[in-house]
Amino acid sequence: MSSPAVHGAHHAPQGFIRKYVFSLDHKVIGIQYYFLALFSVLVGMSLSLLMRYHLIHPDAKVAWFATLWPTAAQGGIMTPELYLSLMTMHGTIMVFFVLTTAPQSGFGNFFLPIQIGAEDMAFPVLNMLSFWTTFLALAVMVAAFFVQGGPPLAGWTAYPPLSAVPQAGPGEGLGQTLWIVSIAIFSGACLMGAINFIATTIDLRCKGMSLMRMPLTCWTWFVTAILGLLGFAVLLAAGVLLILDRSAGTSFFVPAGLMVSDQILNHKGGSPLLWQHLFWFFGHPEVYIAILPGMGVTSQILSTFSRKPVFGYRAMVFAILSIGFLGFMVWGHHMFMSGMSPYSAMAFSVLTMAIGVPSAIKTFNWIGTIWGGRIRFTTAMLFALGFVSLFVTGGLSGIFLGQPALDLYFHDTYFVVGHFHMIMGVAAIFGMFAGTFYWFPKMFGRMLNETLGKIHFYMTFLGVYAIFTPMHYLGIAGNPRRYADFTNFDFLGKLLPVHFFMTQAAYFTAAAQILFFINLFWSMKKGKKAPMNPWEATTLEWTVPSPPPFDNFAGHHPVVNHGPYEYGVPGAPRDYIMQTDPVDVNAG
Repeated sequence: MSSPAVHGAHHAPQGFIRKYVFSLDHKVIGIQYYFLALFSVLVGMSLSLLMRYHLIHPDAKVAWFATLWPTAAQGGIMTPELYLSLMTMHGTIMVFFVLTTAPQSGFGNFFLPIQIGAEDMAFPVLNMLSFWTTFLALAVMVAAFFVQGGPPLAGWTAYPPLSAVPQAGPGEGLGQTLWIVSIAIFSGACLMGAINFIATTIDLRCKGMSLMRMPLTCWTWFVTAILGLLGFAVLLAAGVLLILDRSAGTSFFVPAGLMVSDQILNHKGGSPLLWQHLFWFFGHPEVYIAILPGMGVTSQILSTFSRKPVFGYRAMVFAILSIGFLGFMVWGHHMFMSGMSPYSAMAFSVLTMAIGVPSAIKTFNWIGTIWGGRIRFTTAMLFALGFVSLFVTGGLSGIFLGQPALDLYFHDTYFVVGHFHMIMGVAAIFGMFAGTFYWFPKMFGRMLNETLGKIHFYMTFLGVYAIFTPMHYLGIAGNPRRYADFTNFDFLGKLLPVHFFMTQAAYFTAAAQILFFINLFWSMKKGKKAPMNPWEATTLEWTVPSPPPFDNFAGHHPVVNHGPYEYGVPGAPRDYIMQTDPVDVNAG
């Protein structure tokens, strides 16, 4: 049965609500996701700044702390429990509502159909539902700030029994329940989105758009959707079991004989490790759900602004598929500390090293792409190069954490915080910035200010290295993570100046983001009008007006005759060939 999108069964909407609120247009939905992620990143960044402020001023009295959190910050002094709540919410909002949402659901929704020559996603109504389900999940998550007891403090990984026992601490009551419900709703939204991405990629490619002619962005969105379909299904099941443990008296994750506040709990012997297995079976593919779309955007941009084809296109495709496959084989490296069999640890360690091979292939091919190119240093190109830099730097520290003997020492230290922020957090966000500067002209019909963009890039690039590189040294020195106050430990006294430096760098980096927001919102209204193809790029989105019409191609179905990265072709009239150019375009 063909989808309604193929025959244009839904026509251009007229009313405001159908056009901008409950829209079926994949482009509007992509922009809705983008701005949901933008709101989420503001919340998540604010929480991280509060945490950094507390770490260097643990005894500071801040009047508005007491106003916001009358119980958790009596007298304006943040309690360790409140610090853990902020950490939990920061991690959760950034991982789920920023890193998972913007690169895949935002840019992917907007550009996947256009890049493969389709008029819309395969299931437009399901697409709308997936956005509003995500919105509901965010609303439930934010609601945890305002309930009695406040937000949970079990961390973004929500390990039982802490997360499974409502009386375990402040925030572990209604706040933790809302957290789990939010994640379950979000998982449902991601499953809907994943089905849509997979069906669209397989069924709606235009004539001539073979799999090996798809842009690498489409490959990464496709593989990310498969990861999401398999990973979020497991997380959804785990969330349901955790809710049952909390409210229905079951014992999936709560062990027998557990004592809380001098009371032995009436549970019959569940396994907290079962949650870890289920969570990390989702959690490690989640790293690639966050980073793969950034890899696709980076490949696209490096090729466009080096004026060269992607080096080793087929190798890049197979590397993307390998990362997706191996991503499900390595979850145990998060559990080296859990007491697992050394033989299991050895197997997971070997597989963890193996997943470095396709990542290294991609990195070498990116270098091969820019090598000898006529590079145009646009802001998008700078952020793509920054992505490669952060991906390599963050990946190097992962080699240490993949060794069980070293991980036993590093696991609960700032070394891990530095590693995953570099490779998963900041690298993915650099991919988002690169995509924003590259595609903004197509999305909004105007150009972002390049001068402001470059200042923003250099400030952010220096800032994130200043924040997260020192964390590796703190980890080597044995600085524990998740501690709210280091001043009570003599052995950490000498490390406090490093924390002070990192906190100042965090303020500096946050200030740089103000430039981005000014640039974004000012350019949407007042930016220079964008031509149809400002970057002289080759893929299908640059063959339609900016912004694109409702059905993308105004009823003309494109026919693809070329690969996605044909730059610098000898004998061609220009230094690039569009995918829709006639076959004989480069003749003489």
